[in-house]
This record gives sequence, structure tokens and C-alpha cells, in this order.
Amino acid sequence: MSDIVPPEVRPKPVVPAKPPNVAASPSNPFPPQGPGVGGGGISAPPPSNIPVPIGSHSLGHGGSHSVAHSVGHGVGQVGGHVAAHAGGHGHGGSHSTSGGSTLLGYIGIDTIIEQMRKKTMKTGFDFNIMVVGHSGLGKSTLLNTLFKSQVSRKSAGWGRDDKISKTVEMKSVSHVIEEGGVKMKLTVVDTPGFGDQINNDNCWEPISKYINEQFEKFLKEEVNITRKRRIPDTRVHCCLYFISPTGHSLRQLDVEFMKRLCHAVNIIPVIAKADTMTIEERQEFKQRIRKELEMGGIEFYPQKEFDDDMEDKSDNDKIRETMPFAVVGSDKEYQVNGKRVLGRKTPWGIIEVENPNHCEFAQLRDFLIRSHLQDLKEVTHNIHYETYRAKRLNANGGLHPISSNDTQESNL
Repeated sequence: MSDIVPPEVRPKPVVPAKPPNVAASPSNPFPPQGPGVGGGGISAPPPSNIPVPIGSHSLGHGGSHSVAHSVGHGVGQVGGHVAAHAGGHGHGGSHSTSGGSTLLGYIGIDTIIEQMRKKTMKTGFDFNIMVVGHSGLGKSTLLNTLFKSQVSRKSAGWGRDDKISKTVEMKSVSHVIEEGGVKMKLTVVDTPGFGDQINNDNCWEPISKYINEQFEKFLKEEVNITRKRRIPDTRVHCCLYFISPTGHSLRQLDVEFMKRLCHAVNIIPVIAKADTMTIEERQEFKQRIRKELEMGGIEFYPQKEFDDDMEDKSDNDKIRETMPFAVVGSDKEYQVNGKRVLGRKTPWGIIEVENPNHCEFAQLRDFLIRSHLQDLKEVTHNIHYETYRAKRLNANGGLHPISSNDTQESNL
């Protein structure tokens, strides 16, 4: 009897895998080295004084696998592994380094930002803003000042034939604004009649209905089998709520409106015509408003729960401490120290709209347009719209919302 173990039970020696036919050559001067070879490990980097022709490294496995595509079979089969220069086959394996791969040369990933910029400049984008507050608070004037153009529905005072609306109306007007080659379709939604009646019970309902109607319109387009390449976005991204400069406290109507709509739209409270108060009165009024909003459980934008990281939290905390913004609007220019400035002329001087020592208009503009405009759109889509969408689809059993026309057709 021989002591030789039969072939079928002979233990297999453990041999570290390595790519076949991989050797130093003019096209591949740096063959994989070290224990990571074959397991998705990182190849030994070439000497810094020898140029490496990125994209010309070929392997003999019946194809030319470029270095930019991970020199291995597993890439494309293992999602999320972007080991751009992993020097092994992998064969569907999931080995990766926690610190990321070491690039042997320039790839061009950073150009994605420029690609996105060019595409946005071609297509443009939408921004829809709603203004709410009773008549005479300068809503239209402030919007014209914000966007430095006549974008509001109406910027003049009351005419002789104008009448106060008996109910809250919803009126919108759209403009295409272009600056630096970037096009923005701006839609301003006004709410004439809000808070102007003796009995203002439920005067927020038409506004809430309008916001939900825009969500519903977007949802119907989204669940269609054949969808448009770009769904028109009429959802309200921001609601500027104008607070009367009483210097005392919020009205019950203010509290009720913001409490009922703060979970459906991004509310930014502002104190209108802040030049009617002294600096001390303004600060006391702002502190009182913040306290009342906190006691009422009212969340205004930017909401604390949506801060992405500590940097966002730090920046947004500074903004939350400043809100509500005390603003002054004006579309008239005056000469001040040899410069033309937007302002309001009074017997004791000119109140400069964009002077931070006079009011907080500049802070509102920078916050609304220059730093948080995209975030307003994202919170609207990812939070407010998703909340509406989930409720709507759950109510319909996850099916396409059935309209009255569909019901009539099915009965024929």
C-alpha cells in the first residue's frame, strides 16, 4: 500500500493568486507586487521620475483593460468600487482600501462640476417664491428690490378703483431673469386679501390648497408611464411671511398660518418696514418673535433637523439667530456720497436698503439667493414633496391617482 493520498482528497496548497502572464514590459513596466496582488490590492507605485502612460497598460486576458478602469475583471460587476488603479483581477470580489485608491495620473473627475455648470446654463432652472402678508407691508416692493427688476404682480400703491379682496386670491406671474449667462425662470405667487378681512378664520386654506395642488401636479407627471424629459416645476420653494412692525408680538393669525404650513413649505419670516422702529425696538421685537415661534413649535427655514454636518449647523445657527430679518424695500435710487443707492428718503436722511447698518435686507438677499437658493429647492423636493407623495400614494394603495375623468371613462 502506498502512503500517497488519493488525488480527490489531497489537500490543496495555499498559493497566493497572481495575474497570469503579467510581467514587466515596455507597455507595463511595473508588474503588481506585494500581498495585495490578485485580491484587489494596490500595486506598488512606480518611481516618480519615470512617466507612466495612463490608459496604455494592457493585460493578456483576451482584452486590453485600461488602468483607468481598474485593471481587472471585477469592475462593473461590483457596484461602488472605484478602485481606478487596483492592480488585480478581483473577479467580482469586493476588496477595497478604506482610504481610497492612489491615482497614478490625472483622470479628469473634477471636470464634472464644469459639465454640470454648462448644462445648467443651457437649460436654466426654476425658482418659485410666495409672499404672504396683509396689504400695505411692501411685499411687491421688496421682491422688486431683491431681484432688481419689476418681477412683482404690482408695485404701485392702491388706486382709486382698487377694492380689497373679499377672499384670499392666488395670483402668480413668471419672468425669465438672466445674469452671467445663467437663466432662471422666477415665479412670484402673491396672496392678495390675506389678513385684510374682519373675520380671517381659515384664510390660510386657499394658500395651503394651492401648495398641495402644485405637489399633486408634479406627482401626476412623475407617475406617468411616459414622462416628460423635464417635468415643469411649479412647487413653491420658499414662502416669505411678512410680519407687521408692531413692536409688541405676533398676531394670532401669524402664529396659526406658520404653524399650519411650516411642514408643507419653507417659511422665512421677515419684519416688514423695519425703518418704523428704533434699533433697540427692533432687537427686542425679534427676540420676542423667536421665543413665540419656539413656544408654538413652529419650524422656519433653515430647519435644525436638516443640517447636514457641523459646518452647515454652524452657518445656519448664525442665520437662525438673526431671523426674522428686519428689512426695508425700495426701488428708488438716491445720491449718497457720490454714489447711487436704493433707499427711502425721510426728513432726517436717506435709509439705504443695502446698508447693513440701516436694515438687514442685504443679509436676506445673500441668504435667499446667494447661499441657500439650491438648498431651498432640495428641501422642497426631498422633504416637503416626499412627505406629500408618501401620504398621497399610501391613500391610493401605491397606485396612480385616479382622476374623475378616468372614472368616467371606465364606466363607459
